Amino acid sequence: MTAQIDFDALREAAKEVMTRAYAPYSGFPVGAAGVGEQGHIVVGGNVENVSYGLGVCAEVSMVAGAVSAGVRHLSAVSVCDARGAILTPCGQCRQVLLEFGGPGLLVDSADGPRPLGELLPAAFGPEDLARGRGDR
Repeated sequence: MTAQIDFDALREAAKEVMTRAYAPYSGFPVGAAGVGEQGHIVVGGNVENVSYGLGVCAEVSMVAGAVSAGVRHLSAVSVCDARGAILTPCGQCRQVLLEFGGPGLLVDSADGPRPLGELLPAAFGPEDLARGRGDR
């Protein structure tokens, strides 16, 4: 599965979109790039706000852009900082990524791509809501 994903291209796309991030308060721009259906590359940068809690992480920005473009499933994602160094998504972003990639989503890391299920074990997902409503 990893051989089909061009992580070099994802890293470059994340690095390029990072240059357009809006991070005037933290000074920590972040870029994210993912591979969607039919190989579409979707990107997003973090967008800060003077009211800190209203900022949006690069991964969430990427997912919003993907959904806006009609992409509903991601197979891989790479995230980077201003130096181009690979970042592993925070817990909140891992939860958002789970919704659009599932536990098999490949997440780039300094040690190589890892399935999201390893980074977010025993995650709460859409199937939990279905069980809670009595859906089968």
